[in-house]
Order: sequence, then structure tokens, then C-alpha cells
Amino acid sequence: MSEPDWDEFPNFSRKEMECSHSGDAYMCETFMHRLQSLRDKFGPMRITSAYRSPSHPIEAPKDLPGSHSTGRAVDVAVSHDRAYALIRMATQMGFTGIGVQQKGGSRFIHLDDLTENETFDGGKTFARPTIWSY
Repeated sequence: MSEPDWDEFPNFSRKEMECSHSGDAYMCETFMHRLQSLRDKFGPMRITSAYRSPSHPIEAPKDLPGSHSTGRAVDVAVSHDRAYALIRMATQMGFTGIGVQQKGGSRFIHLDDLTENETFDGGKTFARPTIWSY
């Protein structure tokens, strides 16, 4: 895995995309272009989680690491009417995995662009398109 050229993404920094456990920021360049396009249309967004290494405390207990470990997923801090607008816009722009957490103090929308037929470590596939709640 390699990191994208961060200069191509004026509204995102390497720091906000890096794994809080390993410090790596192996974000997929194609995903980052899609995310930058979304940001251009949606406006400011705060990323709360992006790349997670397989050894990250959230990923390590899983049988196989999740979508964040592919470099093709982010969580965006957003709530209320802006959350709905983000979901609507993200589906129109090709994001295929949308997780909705809109209760309690930590409200966010998970976005990824994985496809149904892709396989990852150990042959894991992701059902897509899909929307779920936490």
C-alpha cells in the first residue's frame, strides 16, 4: 500500500486521514478524489476516522479488518439536516456503503465506495450498496 499525493486534495490533510494507532495514512487515491469531489459540493466536513491499520484496536479484534483498513472509508462528523444532505449527495456521487450514527454525543456518517464483488484479505466481500445504522 502507498499513500496518495496529498497535494491533490486541498481540503484534506494527511494528519486527519492517518491511523491513530500506527500513524499510517494509506488512503486509496481514487477514493480520495471521490471524497474531494463530495467536499467541493457539500462544503466543510470534519473527518473523525479514516485509515485504520489492521492492528488498530477497532480492527484487530475482527476476524478480518473492515472497510477503513482498505483506505476507502471515512467517518464524517455531521448531524441533523446536514447529515441527511450528506447521505443524499454521497449516494449520488457513488459512495456505496453508508453507516448512520445519529444518536448520542458522537454523531457521524460513515462513507465508503467498496463494491459487492471485491474481495479483501482472506476473501472477505462487502455487500454493496448498503445503508446501516449503528
